[in-house]
Amino acid sequence: MIQPPPNRIEVLGLEKQNVMLGKEKECRFSKTPLNMQERTFEQAPYGRPMATEKLWMDSIEACYRTNFKATVSSIKEKELVLDRTLFYPLGGGQNWDLGTLTWDGGESEIIEVRGRDEITHLLENTKNLQKGSEVNGNIDWQRRHAHMRMHTAQHLVSGLVYEMFHGTRTVGNQIHHDRSRIDFNPIRFEDEMLQRVVSQVNQTIDSSLDVECCVMTRKEINKLMPPERTNMDLLPASVNELRVVKIGDGLDLCPCAGTHVRNLSEIGHIRILGKKSKGKGTHRISYTLDGLGDEL
Repeated sequence: MIQPPPNRIEVLGLEKQNVMLGKEKECRFSKTPLNMQERTFEQAPYGRPMATEKLWMDSIEACYRTNFKATVSSIKEKELVLDRTLFYPLGGGQNWDLGTLTWDGGESEIIEVRGRDEITHLLENTKNLQKGSEVNGNIDWQRRHAHMRMHTAQHLVSGLVYEMFHGTRTVGNQIHHDRSRIDFNPIRFEDEMLQRVVSQVNQTIDSSLDVECCVMTRKEINKLMPPERTNMDLLPASVNELRVVKIGDGLDLCPCAGTHVRNLSEIGHIRILGKKSKGKGTHRISYTLDGLGDEL
C-alpha cells in the first residue's frame, strides 16, 4: 500500500487567489509556474478571519502529506477555523477528510469539514482551545488515499467517456471512500457500452501515466482542449486562472481543487456497481476500485 511521506507538513476556490502555492514548479503543459514561495491573504472584511491556507493545493505531492501545524483563527462552540489546513472540506463532489487535532491539554477527532474560503472543522470537543491556540493536525490516511484514488479515477472515466461516446459530458459526481458515482449526459449506457468503458479505463490505468497539477489561464486551457471537454464553459468569465489536474500527455485536463494520486497505477482497477437513469438524457454509473468497497 502507498504510504505518505513521514512528517511532511503542508483550493478550494479554483481562482488563483485562492490557491495555496509551494515551491516553484514549471508545468509541463503551461508557461504558468506554481510559484508559491510566498503567500499572502487580504484581511477579510468586518473583522472576519482571513481565508484558510489550503495546504493540499500546493502540488500532487502535497496530497500525500498527513501532518501539519496551524493556529486557531476563530472558535465557536465546537466549530474551529484554522489559519491553514490539510483537511479537505466537502466540495467539488468530494467528501471531507477525517483525522485528529491535538493541542496543549486536549485532543479531538474531526467530525466534519466544510467551507470554501474559511475552512470550518467540526470537533468532538474543544476543551482548552481558544483563538490563537496552536494545534497539530493528522489526516486519516486510509480515507484520504481512497478519496485520491476515487477522484483521479473519476477524471479518467469522465475523459474517456467523452472521447468514446461523441462528447458525452459529466454533469455530476460524488466521491466517497468506498464507492463513487458519475452522472453523464446525453447518454444511455447499455451493458456492452459499460464493458467497453471498464476495459478501456483499466487498460489506461495499467499504462501508469503520471498525474500533475499546476495553474493555467483560461486561454491556455481552451487552447489545449475544447471548453465543453473541460467544463470551462460552465465557469464564470471572471475566473481566468485555475488549478488544473492533468493525466498523461494530454489524455485529460480538468480544473479541480481536489486530492489526487501521482500516478494512475495507484488507482487499481475499476468495477462498475450499477447504472441508473436520472431522466432527461442523464445516466448515472456507480463504481468502486480494487480493495475499496469489497463488501458492495
